[in-house]
Amino acid sequence: MNFRFLLGLGIIFRLVFLFTEPNLSQDFYRFIWDGHLVANGDNPYLHTPDDLIKNMVSIIPNADVLYEGMGSLSARHYSNYPPLNQLLFALASFIGGKSMFGSLLVLRITIILADIGVFYFGRRLLKNLNKSPHLIFWYFLNPLVIVELTGNLHFEGVMLFFFILSMFLLSINKWKIAGIVMACSISVKLVPLLFLPLFFKYLGWKKSIIFYSIIGITSIVLFLPFNTPEFIDNYTKTISLWFSNFEFNASIYNIAKKTAIHFDAKPWEFIKEYGKVTPVLTIVTVALFTLLPKKYDLNRVLWSMMWVMTIYYFISTTVHPWYLIFLVLLSIFTTYRYGIIWSAAIVLSYFAYSQADFNENLWLLGIEYTSVFGFIVYEIVTHHNKK
Repeated sequence: MNFRFLLGLGIIFRLVFLFTEPNLSQDFYRFIWDGHLVANGDNPYLHTPDDLIKNMVSIIPNADVLYEGMGSLSARHYSNYPPLNQLLFALASFIGGKSMFGSLLVLRITIILADIGVFYFGRRLLKNLNKSPHLIFWYFLNPLVIVELTGNLHFEGVMLFFFILSMFLLSINKWKIAGIVMACSISVKLVPLLFLPLFFKYLGWKKSIIFYSIIGITSIVLFLPFNTPEFIDNYTKTISLWFSNFEFNASIYNIAKKTAIHFDAKPWEFIKEYGKVTPVLTIVTVALFTLLPKKYDLNRVLWSMMWVMTIYYFISTTVHPWYLIFLVLLSIFTTYRYGIIWSAAIVLSYFAYSQADFNENLWLLGIEYTSVFGFIVYEIVTHHNKK
């Protein structure tokens, strides 16, 4: 189909959400809350909304509405959003002022522009890797991408803009600038940290040392405005909760939990023990994909990223729908399409949003993961037969 038509269609689908309020996510309330704190010179990593609600009502416009809207789970924890994300929240809150709608509009425009940036640099990267540039439409027209980024205001889109720009810069051998941009991606969402070891064989050890140093120094500079003696402790505690306290739309974890409960294990004890194993399995997975391949061009790096992320999500306790957007983007640089199938199947997890206390339907989870595992097996067999 016509390139301009498809591009225009993708933009129009995003503009449909321009003046709407997210109805599948309450995270934006916390975005605006943190944004007002940063805009007022306060550190969002030092106090929870529960601690501040009585004292910050006069400083944060619509404080009561934001506090109620973000929910008790968010309100009792420190902020888990990295520094560049916080600065974007602050910009939206500053421009929006006392208007929540104004802040929402700035947040949404930021995400739409980032998505267009992903489209532009993703297309150029595909060309540089000798792939069809039209593959970018698997991402740009994907309903999950549009609904979860533009509709529900998840900042994965901004993270992916910096990530894909970094990959493009690597493809044209501007690896030092790519390191700075990669640090920006990490400073929006921490997910790209998972992939850093995969660059070692691609760049070689001399370039890798400089590349990692650039990322480290840039990240430190971005974190410095928020650094206090309490910051590291508060932030690491908040991040660790994702491994040992929360569960949603999990696959292997749910199977393991059901087995453990059958042997009289307590669910609240099992998730904490499982949470200790997950980081170890993740590190082993990354190490294997870093060390085993002999040939390591940029195509292989992106292929390895896709599989590392896939395995990480399979063993995770929490896989929200918007997490898969990164996998959708990575998949277009390979010949595998199970990420796109998963992006459709994961819609079944929305059922939990309609239930009290977000109770999940295990039958729906079974359908989701059976379709994903089945398609992965089909693709692996098909690829093996083509060799």
